[in-house]
Amino acid sequence: MFSPDRPSGPTLPIIDVHVHAMRVSPGFALEMCPWFLKDMPGSDPSQPARALGAVFSGGCVDPLQPAKSDQEMQAAVLETMERLNMTIVAYGDAQILHKWQKAAPNRVIPGIGVSSPSDMSVQAFSDSMSSGFYKVMGEVAPQYKGLSPSDMSLDPYFAIAEKMNIPVGIHMGTGGNGMANLTQASYRASMGRPFLLEDVLARHPKLKIWVMHAGYPMIDEMIGLMGANAYVYVDLAGFIWSYPQAEIHAYLKRLVQAGFGKRILYGTDFMIWPKLFEASISVIENADYLSFDQKRDILFNNAVRFFRLDASKFK
Repeated sequence: MFSPDRPSGPTLPIIDVHVHAMRVSPGFALEMCPWFLKDMPGSDPSQPARALGAVFSGGCVDPLQPAKSDQEMQAAVLETMERLNMTIVAYGDAQILHKWQKAAPNRVIPGIGVSSPSDMSVQAFSDSMSSGFYKVMGEVAPQYKGLSPSDMSLDPYFAIAEKMNIPVGIHMGTGGNGMANLTQASYRASMGRPFLLEDVLARHPKLKIWVMHAGYPMIDEMIGLMGANAYVYVDLAGFIWSYPQAEIHAYLKRLVQAGFGKRILYGTDFMIWPKLFEASISVIENADYLSFDQKRDILFNNAVRFFRLDASKFK
């Protein structure tokens, strides 16, 4: 699964900037074939929507198996982090997140997200960030609420992150096949346009933002935004394991060709499938158009720089 040019010896460190610490739900605990969107399903509004299991099925020989309990999930995540020498930036269920961080304090960087004012008051957010537990603001996903990331209702939260020097991860781009009319009616594809970040970046010039999902599929706007804003990074989460591999590599290669190899972060969009880490990492490891140094930048070095981490603490 991993690249043959990976050097032997101690496992080189990896930082995954996009991990969901979530409770295992029996209704969602389905096996999944990576890159299952290689054949977008045709459908008709007069017919019942496809079952989730059918959506995740890609006809693969060895589908990824979900964790069946919170305990199994935690054990699998901890084992994988140790085996792959991986540190994760994680957000989601507060109780699950605290358990993971307590079990692996040097490998879990906690985050908390606000997607609309109804999620959390400004004061509660400020108190949470001041507690010292949370190091990241994320995942911020106003797109699912039909909001622009520059909506003024979110501005007080971004002001706090800017003042406290907290990096912010914002969902931009794809939400999955049929998101707006099958899953979440308030979702708007147009609210994932990278250029919608321009106003919030202008209002908060010292805010460090990384665009989750690299704004896929809006590559031209993503490159334009990164060119105009020197501190904007992207992660590869979500589409790295759901869309066809040829499409993933075309998008990643375009970002690198445009000169942004130092601002690409590795992220999984990990949910409930423990082997999803390896499947996603393999996309980077096996990209023959990337040099070893470029792979290391994406898998580790760029995150160290973006999150202002001490590289000497990683072995």
